[in-house]
Amino acid sequence: MVSASEIILIGGSAGSYVLIAELLESLPEYFDAAICVVLHRNKQFDTQIERSLSRRLLRNISPAIDKMDICKNYVYFAPAGYHLMVEPDYTFSLDGSEHINYSRPSIDVLFETAAQIYREYCTAFLLSGANQDGARGLSIVEDFGGKIIIQNPDQASINTMPQAGINETQNPQVWDNAQIVSFFKNLNKQS
Repeated sequence: MVSASEIILIGGSAGSYVLIAELLESLPEYFDAAICVVLHRNKQFDTQIERSLSRRLLRNISPAIDKMDICKNYVYFAPAGYHLMVEPDYTFSLDGSEHINYSRPSIDVLFETAAQIYREYCTAFLLSGANQDGARGLSIVEDFGGKIIIQNPDQASINTMPQAGINETQNPQVWDNAQIVSFFKNLNKQS
C-alpha cells in the first residue's frame, strides 16, 4: 500500500447516502488519491455501510482505524461515534470527545485537520444535510489552498448544509449532482 499524497473528503448527512454511493460506484478502477467520507450516523445502529459497499463495488472501502496509514486507491469512512482526524505523519486518529454541531463524527473536524496536512492537495465536497456541520471546515480547506465543492442546494435532499457551506466560504464552487459524479468518474484525469 502506498501513502496518498492527495486526499478527497466527502461530508454528508441526511439525504446524502444515495449520492455518496453513486460517487463511489463511478470511481475508476484505480485512483491516486485517498477518499475519506464522514457520514452522520448513530453509533447505536450497526449499519455496516463499509462492508456492504466494499462487497457490492469490489473496492477497498473500510472504516478508518486509529493510527492507520492513509493510502492511495482506498475509501475510508469515519466510524460512528468518533471524530476522524488526519495526523502530520499521514495517518488517522480517532477522538471520542464531545459532539460538534450535534455530530460525532463531525465533518468540520476531518476537513480542518486534513486541510492543515494536505493543503492544496485537499479537495472537499459538502453534500446534503440538516445542520451546519462542514461549513467551517470548508472555509479552512479554502484558507489552506484546497479546493471546495458544494452540492447545489436545489438538488440536495436537505439544503441546510450546502447552503451553510456557501454562506461560510469566499469562493465556493457549487456543482449539480451530475458534475460531482463526473469529477469522481474522471478522477485520474483531474491533474
